[in-house]
Amino acid sequence: MKRILMLLANGVEPLEIAAFTDVFGWADLVGETPFTLVHAGLRPEIQTTFGLHLRISNRLEDLNLDEYDALALPGGSEPAGFYEEALSRPYLAAIQHFADAGKPIASVCVSSIALGAAGVLEGRNATVYHQIGGKRMKQLVDTGARFLDRPVVEDGQFITSSGPGTASEVAFLLLERLSSVDNSLTVRKRMRFDSPSQHWFDTPQVM
Repeated sequence: MKRILMLLANGVEPLEIAAFTDVFGWADLVGETPFTLVHAGLRPEIQTTFGLHLRISNRLEDLNLDEYDALALPGGSEPAGFYEEALSRPYLAAIQHFADAGKPIASVCVSSIALGAAGVLEGRNATVYHQIGGKRMKQLVDTGARFLDRPVVEDGQFITSSGPGTASEVAFLLLERLSSVDNSLTVRKRMRFDSPSQHWFDTPQVM
């Protein structure tokens, strides 16, 4: 049984939560490896980017992080208050714990800002949601990361991505790392997801 911790900050993006929830739910049903995805937060209830309220089953402070094989980090938005918790000491400490243990960390969209703030991306390739002249790219680079304008970037144990539309690919890549390429492809096919071309992975997000 593989266990993934999905850490949810207030202001998180619903689509990015759903990608991890569904991909690993399907993997547990039809894949070669059983999975449990556990979500946790810093408070008992959060409001997502677009106003959906969620009850959080687990408080981060109550968990033994050593019991988990990987960390999943959906992103969110500043107007919804995402960075208040995503850049908080407990959130960053959890990232550092998984990084120190050498376990996979999969982040979507602006959650790579938290990785950078945790000090784990220095000298590594990474991406983030950005626009021409945007501050998120500068925030990432200021933490010592090497910014790559690609939809998904892998470097060592870290997966980063450029927006909500990449969330499913991040989840499938994490699934591949925790099981196998064949298993990830099987789950993808059963969910009726197409595989992006190499061109998609190589295409800059801001032209």
